[in-house]
Formats: sequence, C-alpha cells, structure tokens
Amino acid sequence: MPFAFTELGVAMLSSVLNSKTAIEINRGIMRAFVAIRQLLITSPVSENIQLRQEMKELKEYMEEVFTDQNDINEDTRIQIELINQTLAELQIQNKEREKKPHPRIGFIRYDE
Repeated sequence: MPFAFTELGVAMLSSVLNSKTAIEINRGIMRAFVAIRQLLITSPVSENIQLRQEMKELKEYMEEVFTDQNDINEDTRIQIELINQTLAELQIQNKEREKKPHPRIGFIRYDE
C-alpha cells in the first residue's frame, strides 16, 4: 500500500494534530491539492485546445505557402520557356542578317 494522503485525509489529519509545524505542513499540502485541482480543471485542457488550434492554423498556412510556391514555379517555368523561345527566334534572325551583304560604311574616296 502506498503511503499517501488524499485531500480529505489531510483535512482529517489537520483536525487531529495540534502542533504549529503540523498545521503549517497540512496547510501547504492542502494548497498543493487546490493547485493540482485547478491545474487539472482548467489549464492543460485549454492549453491543449489552444495548441491544437495553432497547429491547425500553421498546417493551413503551410499548405497555402506550398500552393503559392507551386503556382510561382509553374509561372516561372512558362516565363523561362517564353524567354528561350524568343532567344531562339533572335538567333535565327541574327543568322539571316549575317548572310546579307552589308554596305560599306565610311567616306567614298574618288581618286580621279
């Protein structure tokens, strides 16, 4: 059998013992029982609910961020394809220009 008092047992013990030390210790034990009761009734449940809510909000936020990231990646991919296509067209135009003879630039010199 464990050597532990319940809250009711501590209250009964404090009515039997009359020394100042025993009374102070019993008051401390009673305060501990009250604190534990309040802790069990309010704090962990509300903290647990709050943590669950925060986790849910973080999960939704991360899903939105990943969705936005995927959209950005798709847009970026399309833009890169358009840039590559434009560069290919410019290279073709540049090759066509190189084939044409260019007029000479500068002064015309007449030796006569």
